[in-house]
Amino acid sequence: MEHIKELEPNEVEKLIDDEDTVIIDVREDDEVAQGMIENAKHIPLEKIPYAKDELDKDKHYVFVCRSGGRSMTAASYMDEHGLDVSNMRGGMLEWQGEVII
Repeated sequence: MEHIKELEPNEVEKLIDDEDTVIIDVREDDEVAQGMIENAKHIPLEKIPYAKDELDKDKHYVFVCRSGGRSMTAASYMDEHGLDVSNMRGGMLEWQGEVII
């Protein structure tokens, strides 16, 4: 897992409108209901294995959770399946940008 790139929340904030980057929030439904990053796609962690074939291998994926642990698990899984991935360090606990509800 050491080779998964970790991005700081302020770096992720700059990628929100990047057409080549997809932010994936792997938190549970009740967590996402409290707010998530604009333009993020919600795929709960347990559904990640089923979503891998639906993701475009030409895009960069940034995984997000509450504190960075579950998203690292998801990022590692997707990395093993050939996707270009990063993890947001510190998760939503460190996020200073806007959230949508």
